Amino acid sequence: MSTAPQLVVHRDKELMAQAAAARLITRIVDAQASRGSASVVLTGGRNGNGLLAALAAAPARDAIDWSRLDLWWGDERYLPEGDPERNVTQAREALLDAVPLDPGRVHAMPASDGPHGADVDAAAAAYAEELAAAAAPENHGPVPVFDVLMLGVGPDTHVASLFPELPAVRETERTVVGVHGAPKPPPTRVTLTLPAIRAAREVWLLAAGEDKAEAAEIALSGAGEIQAPAAGARGRARTLWLLDAAAASQLPRTLYPPATA
Repeated sequence: MSTAPQLVVHRDKELMAQAAAARLITRIVDAQASRGSASVVLTGGRNGNGLLAALAAAPARDAIDWSRLDLWWGDERYLPEGDPERNVTQAREALLDAVPLDPGRVHAMPASDGPHGADVDAAAAAYAEELAAAAAPENHGPVPVFDVLMLGVGPDTHVASLFPELPAVRETERTVVGVHGAPKPPPTRVTLTLPAIRAAREVWLLAAGEDKAEAAEIALSGAGEIQAPAAGARGRARTLWLLDAAAASQLPRTLYPPATA
């Protein structure tokens, strides 16, 4: 049973990215020390890419055994391979091309010019199969137990490509679904569902900037996950909100200690 969300508020988005990168390095190194490998789900967007860029610049990044790291994605824009709008393309530019990853352990979501063509639902099903194949018997489920799963929080409270009131956020069985008619472009996407997200040991929600303040306040005030998908994102052991002061500006101070960084 996951615990209540923990909040960490940093002075600005640069400090937030650097601190989150340091936190992620520690988590990966700890997981590799205890289990031999680590599994992380990446997020795109401004804050996700900011974290990856901070990780690329961190001297401590060399503490990670990059060859024993599995990388997955929480969602992807269903566009051709190499499209600059794809999360994996942005992640490669920010970090992945600069570190010695095992290409077989970088699990990009399918592209629209791949084997599934325009059929985003088939692409989602294929990614669900890839997740299931990577799940160990002790995971007791259709996805691996991710060490850290990161999510950017949208101004409308969406996480991954789970948008308020749309069918994907209501999914209770499948781990990956295709998204049709997303309210922000591009309309066609692939996303993990809440059941897959909740398989993670730790879920980290990233929010920086004044445009995220209302979303953070709604999601942390007891809203339902259908109306505020970020409210439904939680980890088995820990749910961590990483915010900058602007994104936390509408939250009651009783929710978090004074910023120390």
